[in-house]
Amino acid sequence: MLGHRQLTVEDYISIVRRRKWFILVPMIIGPIGGFLLAKALPPKYSSQTMVLVERPAVDSRLVPTLAAGDLTARLETMKEQILSRSRLEPVIDNLGLYKSDRAKVPMEDLVERLRKSIDVTVVASATGSSSQQIPGFQVKVTFSDPRLAQAICSNVTSMFMQENLRLQQSNAQNTTDFLSKQLEDAKANLDRQDAALAEFQKKYLGSLPDDEQRNLSMLTGLNTQLDATTQAVSRAQQDKSFAQTNLEAQLAAWQASQAGQDPQTLDKELNAKQSQLSELRAKYTDDYPDVVKLKREIADLQQQIATPQSGSAPAKPATTPAIEPPQIQQLRAQVHQADQTIRTMTAQQQDIQQQIRVYQERVQLSPSVEAEYKQLTRDHQTALDMYNDLLKKKGESAMGTALLQTQEGEQFQVLDAPNLPDTPSFPDKKIFTLGGLGGGLAIGIGIALLIEFRDASLRTERDVEFVMKFPVLAVIPAVEPLTTKQQVSESPAHIATTGREKAGARA
Repeated sequence: MLGHRQLTVEDYISIVRRRKWFILVPMIIGPIGGFLLAKALPPKYSSQTMVLVERPAVDSRLVPTLAAGDLTARLETMKEQILSRSRLEPVIDNLGLYKSDRAKVPMEDLVERLRKSIDVTVVASATGSSSQQIPGFQVKVTFSDPRLAQAICSNVTSMFMQENLRLQQSNAQNTTDFLSKQLEDAKANLDRQDAALAEFQKKYLGSLPDDEQRNLSMLTGLNTQLDATTQAVSRAQQDKSFAQTNLEAQLAAWQASQAGQDPQTLDKELNAKQSQLSELRAKYTDDYPDVVKLKREIADLQQQIATPQSGSAPAKPATTPAIEPPQIQQLRAQVHQADQTIRTMTAQQQDIQQQIRVYQERVQLSPSVEAEYKQLTRDHQTALDMYNDLLKKKGESAMGTALLQTQEGEQFQVLDAPNLPDTPSFPDKKIFTLGGLGGGLAIGIGIALLIEFRDASLRTERDVEFVMKFPVLAVIPAVEPLTTKQQVSESPAHIATTGREKAGARA
């Protein structure tokens, strides 16, 4: 009735008592069978070695390592490469493995068989789980012959060390070549940026952002110079006009005196000088030299007019040209000097005005030039930073390559050479015996449970109540058939004989 109701501990104990032989017999046969199976299976031997990953002797902060990425990933990559057919097939040929199967089994199957016998396990560091903290890896080879297992383990370990060295050298060379190519491109780009920046600076010389303040200062100074030059031109023109008027008056007076002209000419000259004096007084004070001089000349003319003329006849014209008096010559020199000053100052004024226009154009052009100049300088700075960064990385790559060449970089170091196994690692008789015991126990329990599931007997009141759905009113004890000894002891003759024996004993 197993499975019809929930069983208790007493039910399980009863099952074990009833089916103990079904459990004990497999438990006895199982270990024996496991031990015999371990004796019958062909032995296999395991050779193993430990390879440590030595860190670079030089601090990585001083000389960056050229290791190709994560160490665990590199080990997995090397494992796939080393356990490939191209690597394992020469091992099979050199060591003469699977001689009896070479003619019957394809090489792919032999390589797969050898691959399954090789186990590469990464050994994690006890200080952390980071892949960069692993101390090394373990190579284990299981084979039917102990010496061949040792030889295969040595070959695989050597291939790992050679592959690691080749991979690091290849990575260093590829890194150096890549950086060299990138550095050449960066230098060409930097040269183009230098040329473009130099051409721009040459084209907009004086209009660059750094020249803006200087342009404004120069523009202010030029405006001041222009004002001073303009005032100088104005003064020169006034001096010329004054000297020209005086010259005309003096020349007219002198010519009149030479030709015997009447006093009316002196009156005209006096009126002209007085008009000129009025103009000068409107601009200058009475202490101005030209005003003082003109007042003195007016006084001389007034005195000359007041002096009566002699009654003599007018003089005849001279046969030789008369020499102009020094006063007229001085006035002519002043007019000429004023002309020179006006021409010089006018030319200077035009030059200053041209410079002002140039600086005004520069100031007006500064915003657009500044925007373009910032773009050029930004591109130039980016190209320069990239070039310097690549140059630094190339130097680091060269130092890393030199570190590998001097055997100071990351290396694989064999901690323990592959051992020659003395005892087979498979099959383990203890494990097989314990496995047989466990298997026999499981089989025995399974048989007992199967029999209990197929048994429909009602053994307890709970079984009856569970099946009939009624409470039990009375229990009929089990009547077992009597054995021969019990039948003799309970027969009437045996009972009578026993009674007589007891009575005689009492007498």
